[in-house]
Amino acid sequence: MNIKRAKEEIIDAIEAYLLKDEYGDYVIPVIHQRPILLLGAPGIGKTQIMEQIARQCNIALVAYTITHHTRQSAIGLPFVAKETFQQKSYTITEYTMSEIVASLYSKMEKTGLMEGILFIDEINCVSETLAPAMLQFLQYKSFGNHQIPPGWIIVAAGNPPEYNRSVREFDLVTMDRVKKIEVEPDFDVWKEYAIDAAVHPAILAYLNTKPLNFYQMETTVDGKFFATPRGWEDLSRMLCVYEKLSKKMDQEVVVQYIQYPQIAKDFANYLELYEKYEADYQIDEVFQGNIPDILIQKTAHASFDEKLSLIGLLLARCSNGFRDYCGQEDYLSMLHGTVLRAKELLYSEQDMFGLTLMVDVLQALVREREDRMKSELLTQEEKRTRLKVEDFWEKAIIRLRLEAGRTGEEQDKSSHDQIYELLKKRFAVEKEGYDAAWARAGENLEHAFDFLEAAFGTGQELVIFLTELNRNRQSLRFLESYDCERYYWYNKELLYEDRSRALLRKLEELS
Repeated sequence: MNIKRAKEEIIDAIEAYLLKDEYGDYVIPVIHQRPILLLGAPGIGKTQIMEQIARQCNIALVAYTITHHTRQSAIGLPFVAKETFQQKSYTITEYTMSEIVASLYSKMEKTGLMEGILFIDEINCVSETLAPAMLQFLQYKSFGNHQIPPGWIIVAAGNPPEYNRSVREFDLVTMDRVKKIEVEPDFDVWKEYAIDAAVHPAILAYLNTKPLNFYQMETTVDGKFFATPRGWEDLSRMLCVYEKLSKKMDQEVVVQYIQYPQIAKDFANYLELYEKYEADYQIDEVFQGNIPDILIQKTAHASFDEKLSLIGLLLARCSNGFRDYCGQEDYLSMLHGTVLRAKELLYSEQDMFGLTLMVDVLQALVREREDRMKSELLTQEEKRTRLKVEDFWEKAIIRLRLEAGRTGEEQDKSSHDQIYELLKKRFAVEKEGYDAAWARAGENLEHAFDFLEAAFGTGQELVIFLTELNRNRQSLRFLESYDCERYYWYNKELLYEDRSRALLRKLEELS
């Protein structure tokens, strides 16, 4: 299965394992909660989905790469203890708490989350001395003498033997105690994630033309050559920073991330072409509504790969607008909730000073953000949104203090109305930013359609553009609020026709 389906399967298993009955006991007893064994090629995102799952399920996550551990750190160190049996004293060997088990209790103390995921990576690549401990861990959910705390779900990940010579096969007894999920690389699924994660449009455009280069693994006499989703995403981050620093990325840099020289060279060459297309097709002019005839003539003689790159440039500009709109909407939605909360306080707590109530609102926001950060349940985007809301309140409070100082009303309870009016005015200013982002995103989409119609009519290029729009969660979210007639009309006419032709081809093949 692909990584998206694997994520859904793991979430379903976690929700089932953590379901409790009316007495507070787990419906599936801990002894029958099979550890999840995730098997898949390296670099396809096994670790990353665990972070997403933990946030989505609102539980903790402790992750270990077990190949970095020794037997002592995994099961604990031995020490001599005394026990009495039938009135006789004996010395026995016990073990200190495993570093891994201790880290679970430490995480509970730090985050306040009593349930979580213990993720063990590369579990089938451990050393010979540690292998028995791993088998005991999977079979009995314990390291040494210490059990994994109840409420902690075990997820282990490993690589198939063709990717790692150190792989050890688990015996039948162990495999019969785990829930095995095998994962395969899938470019279409990764692309959905990549659009959300703002992977550089040049990488998406390149992989659209050469999807086989998304994941490659080859062993030769010169060593292992590979290109992985992890490599493409990390390359994207560096490429974005290089652009901000006005630095040039060449093959020597690309091959540091895409360690498959042939693919690295191919992408480096493509990147030069992509930058050339951006200039040649005057993308800035297109999104200002200017489409010179010479551009239309140029597209008529372009190769199919060049047309795909051009569509990628149009999509990238539209996606930036959609992303900005979604960020503004998230911010305004959270801000609106805090303003409503302030209104409720102002009109229900008439005996308290208005400024004091506003400071309480800000302090509650700060505590909530810090608590969620402490629990490691905030994404970077969510953190930025919350900080932006806090910044609004800090500036509003400063303004309120200045106003109070000028009017002498700082201690006047009747100023509650004035405080709320000022908050409404400042909120209206923030809404203008949202409205502007909405308008820009809409204009970008309309300009993209203008160019596509002029250059390609209702050809396959427009079908590709629509298909990519429909993969983008942010574009679909924007289109819920923006009535784009051409988007809906082309979806109905072109995509329906496209599906009909595909179905007819399939019927011809079967006959």
